[in-house]
Amino acid sequence: MKRRTFVKNSAIAASAFAIIPSPACSGNEERVRLAIIGVGLRGQNHLDNALRRKDVEVVAICDVDERMLVMASALIKKSGKTMPAVFKGNPYAYRELLSSKNIDAVIIATPWEWHTPMIVDTLKAGIKYIGTEVVLGITLDDHWKVVRETEKRQAHVSMLENVCYRRDVMAVLNMVRLGMFGEILHLQGGYQHDLRGVKFNDGVGPYNVGAEFGEKGFSEAHWRTNHSVNRDGDLYPTHGIGPAAEMININRGNRFMSLNSFSTKARGLHEYVVSKGGPDHPNAKVKFKLGDIVTTQIRCANGETIFLQHDTNLPRPYSLGFRVQGTKGIWMDVNKSLYIEGVSEKAHQWQEAKTLLEKYDHPLWARWSKETEGAGHGGMDFFVLHGFIESVKRKVSPPMDVYDAAAWSAITPLSEKSIELGNQTVDFPDFTGGKWKERKNDFAITDEY
Repeated sequence: MKRRTFVKNSAIAASAFAIIPSPACSGNEERVRLAIIGVGLRGQNHLDNALRRKDVEVVAICDVDERMLVMASALIKKSGKTMPAVFKGNPYAYRELLSSKNIDAVIIATPWEWHTPMIVDTLKAGIKYIGTEVVLGITLDDHWKVVRETEKRQAHVSMLENVCYRRDVMAVLNMVRLGMFGEILHLQGGYQHDLRGVKFNDGVGPYNVGAEFGEKGFSEAHWRTNHSVNRDGDLYPTHGIGPAAEMININRGNRFMSLNSFSTKARGLHEYVVSKGGPDHPNAKVKFKLGDIVTTQIRCANGETIFLQHDTNLPRPYSLGFRVQGTKGIWMDVNKSLYIEGVSEKAHQWQEAKTLLEKYDHPLWARWSKETEGAGHGGMDFFVLHGFIESVKRKVSPPMDVYDAAAWSAITPLSEKSIELGNQTVDFPDFTGGKWKERKNDFAITDEY
């Protein structure tokens, strides 16, 4: 977006904010009747944020784990809100929930393999707004199935990718749209997070479905670790690719064209098990397929390149490793620095990013910063729910739509295919069916929601 247009739009949005009450605080607005499928720890985060809003009524929850339902019920009681209908007892209890007639929107926060069937069943139930935790599906066919069913039903499926709303990411997005980095050429990101404790239940305990976990049984080990055993690819790309995609208007005048992926040998999880439980521990016999570091390169229609890393099996500090580089400057997340030619004080020297990021704070953060307190993940979780709920209320497409959800999470099966083919470059499907050429040329996250 041109600087003049952006500044003008920002001024209009700012003036509008002066007269529009906060949807999260106003008691006079129509309420969104929300159901949540999966109230594990991530689902409880969405539940907690929904309970904070006066424009949301949680009408139903569902889970197979009684402990999670007890924890979720405690959150609801503490909020003083009416207890919703509870569906439980078997993995398909969610279908009974979907038969309810009083649901405007559904959030799905379940293990990855359930996302596609639950989304499709929700669409077939006639519900028009679905927010799903990452990722969208497992196979490429899953992604096509969701896109086609969404189009057929004229519905909206949104990826609830909270990192797109991280404060520094949105400040950089603001600067990108103001042209401060010049023409964007290259981006980097990833998921670099030591998950060894998560994958083995905070130790070396069982990871298989149905295992007994004891008092530490709230880990994702009972489903997530199976993916590390059976798959080799970028299993969790959306934290890195979501912000990168918004910087260069993917699906809105630009698209991913092809990718290739490389995977290192798998050593980290085995060594972790042996170090914690010894060489005779049952999990020491497990063969892990997931390479410890998976790197993916993506070529885009407008000539940009993107570099992603997936690194969850080794000791390391948490980092998403963002880099945004254009003809006039560069931002590096890891060293919290940037350099803008003609703006930074010293030539060829990094400048601490904080000052400029505060100066160019995104209008959304400037408007809603107080409401983000306690929302989770540094406030990002407020925005990801806010954008979804506002789209339901306004009956418009959510900020991150089904084409974004499909493109971002399709990186996983495509990376698996590339690695399986000996690191060959594979073509990226166009989930928009050519509509990316005509769609709006600015990313859907606006100054308003």
